[in-house]
Amino acid sequence: MIVGTAGHIDHGKTTLVRALTGVDTDRLKEEKARGISIELGYAYLPLANGDVLGFIDVPGHEKLVHTMAAGACGIDLALLVIAADDGVMPQTREHLAILQILGVREGAIALTKTDRVDAARLDAVRAEIAAWLADTMLAHAPVFETRATQPHDEGVARLDAWLRERAIASRARRDDGLFRLAVDRVFTLTGQGTVVTGTVFAGRVQAGDSLVLAPAGVPVRVRGLHAQNRAAQTGHAGQRCALNLTGIDKEQIARGDWIVDARLAEPATRLDVELQLLGDTGITLQHWSPLHVHLGTTHRVANVALLEGETLAPGIAARVQLVFDTPLQALPGDRFIVRNAQANRTVGGGRVLDPFGPSRRRRTPERGAWLDALRTWLDEARLAPLIEEAPRGISRTTLMQLTGYDEAALDLPDDAMAIAPQGRDDAGTVIARAHWSGLMARIGETLAEFHARSPDEQGPDAARLWRMAAPLVSDSVWRAAIDALVAEGTVARSGPWLHLPSHAVKLDAEDEALAARLMPLIAQGRFDPPWVRDLARETRQPEETVRALLRKLARLGMVYQVVRDLFYERDVVQTLARIVAQIAAEQGDAVSAAAFRDVTALGRKRAIQILEFFDRVGYTRFQRDRHLLRLDSRMREWL
Repeated sequence: MIVGTAGHIDHGKTTLVRALTGVDTDRLKEEKARGISIELGYAYLPLANGDVLGFIDVPGHEKLVHTMAAGACGIDLALLVIAADDGVMPQTREHLAILQILGVREGAIALTKTDRVDAARLDAVRAEIAAWLADTMLAHAPVFETRATQPHDEGVARLDAWLRERAIASRARRDDGLFRLAVDRVFTLTGQGTVVTGTVFAGRVQAGDSLVLAPAGVPVRVRGLHAQNRAAQTGHAGQRCALNLTGIDKEQIARGDWIVDARLAEPATRLDVELQLLGDTGITLQHWSPLHVHLGTTHRVANVALLEGETLAPGIAARVQLVFDTPLQALPGDRFIVRNAQANRTVGGGRVLDPFGPSRRRRTPERGAWLDALRTWLDEARLAPLIEEAPRGISRTTLMQLTGYDEAALDLPDDAMAIAPQGRDDAGTVIARAHWSGLMARIGETLAEFHARSPDEQGPDAARLWRMAAPLVSDSVWRAAIDALVAEGTVARSGPWLHLPSHAVKLDAEDEALAARLMPLIAQGRFDPPWVRDLARETRQPEETVRALLRKLARLGMVYQVVRDLFYERDVVQTLARIVAQIAAEQGDAVSAAAFRDVTALGRKRAIQILEFFDRVGYTRFQRDRHLLRLDSRMREWL
């Protein structure tokens, strides 16, 4: 368990921690000279069961609230320190507000300096504390009267016994998530190198692990570690750990960074959050109001994009998007506090819903439903609503980033199906069965419409059909859908073309005989094959007969119709496609009609016709006066 102090400056937080642990957490020369805490202090208390109770001592000065927030972000229990002579002071109130916003639900009150007041004052301050805490999470917290400067004080002893009892009885945090440590200190040790310390928010770590510094994305390796101030082989959620890192210098790390599992290293700049303004803030947020945001040990300035309403008044909770200029690391459920633009007052806080908020269409009903689903995951640990609100499926990578768990630890609902990885960089996708069925049906309907509109074409290639039927579906889901439809016989493949089975073409004996005479003539023409009228004259057949047969051959993938009445043999089209690719490689994935004309020795008109054919089948796309090679086109597998 980790205990964090809170309270006004000079109320005796550091003195009390020293009385409990024997450790002076003021380690800096300036702290000792001024008699106040400036930085976070750490102390540890061994327990009878072999565990260790950790203390984080925070500064109480109003100008050091950002440091206090960094220390309070990972504590389990709050030790609210109030001096009997002063009573409840401004920083006492602000620190408690921060603890409540950060989700701390348990604590105790240490009434210090009781030897400086009489009984009447002691009764008065106890009454003041009770009235103030009545509506807070510490309403029923025990109060310990202490004289921490006196040896063997009974109040300190009672507090010590209570803390030990709570630590032994406390339930360990879940540690089956992916590892995250919020860095609050970084230094070097002679012969050891870079060391970072912080509270482990989730997961486990052990010597030899490869992790990532986030949001910078720098790989690091754990050479060794200490957990709760003891050398250890492993550390886990709820402990303070010091990690000895290799592969990185001290200057590359700062408070506010995270050491995380590589699967959680995706940086964020737009956080969709639930934000609650305190009732006494005295400010009303407008769209794009600036705020200081404290999340974990991170301190950043963000602008507020309102997702609900036009303003956010004191005492009101709403969804907003926090937009940052520089990346940070966050996970759904992370709690944060916000301070005003002058950074001199805590005005509210909340929790992260989606760390990857969009820059546009932030207030649509679909976006609201997605955030509702994320809230259900956070409150009830149910994935079903999240999957239902993803009509194009969710990649397993995204699921891990949103839940903080390895995919093996996630129980998929019965109405969801897993799509196997479709490539080296694909982790697979999860999609609701209803959405999968809808996608399959939409593909079939799109093909039927295509055949009705273009009966002389065999069908579109996979890339073109993708753009027609489901352009927003990921490549992996699309490939899986096409493969499934082909496997079940709902869709057929003819060369690169996809079509309905009923649209297949068969040649009779007469067609076969005429095709045997036409194909050599077309092949002989190479880049400039005969027109239909010329083929009809050469074979002494009606033009319509030749035209109809060539369209059948095109639907079979044996020839390609570049323009009306002009058909190219498949091998020749493949050669022309390679020429386009070669020119594109030399000219930055773009081909001009002039360059293509010069290489093929064709006239400008014919060169343009062929390039327009490649645009039409999805091998290239026209942009101004150039044809850009489509890197995603499946035509490249066939042409």
